[in-house]
Amino acid sequence: MTSPRSNIVLVGMPGSGKSTVGVLLSKLTRRGFVDTDVLIQSSTGRALQDIVDEDGYLALRRIEEDVLVGLSPRNHVIATGGSAVYSERAMEHLKAAGVVVFLKVNMDTLLARVKDYETRGLAKRKDQTLADLFAERSALYTKYADITISCDGTGHDAVCSMIVDAIENLC
Repeated sequence: MTSPRSNIVLVGMPGSGKSTVGVLLSKLTRRGFVDTDVLIQSSTGRALQDIVDEDGYLALRRIEEDVLVGLSPRNHVIATGGSAVYSERAMEHLKAAGVVVFLKVNMDTLLARVKDYETRGLAKRKDQTLADLFAERSALYTKYADITISCDGTGHDAVCSMIVDAIENLC
């Protein structure tokens, strides 16, 4: 029988490795995989950046919340968008069915990994710097996380192993 919290929900900044780790983790743990950014793009027929540019960052957050609350998979790895944590409703829904794992990276790691922040579809105010966004979101990721994994200088396979070990220690 599948546990009511059978999902592994990955949260973290864009560039923290949620999608890449999610695919690897789903194979390792024999779970399905859902990337909510892909679901948003599929359901709207638009790129995330187009939504931000045309409708604003709050519109993207509302769409993301609707997509997250509409999810009901069991035994899946779910890679959320970086702004998922702005919705308490969505995070409570995800936590009810899964263990939330914060993939924590520092600013230097993010800057080294991601070069396209201006076109990536970030749900942020126009006047907000990446450093401001990082500080604001870090507190939210920590608030909702059941497990925090430090990913700086760590390969994706090692991160997956750390997640599996941490989940086993929760039980």
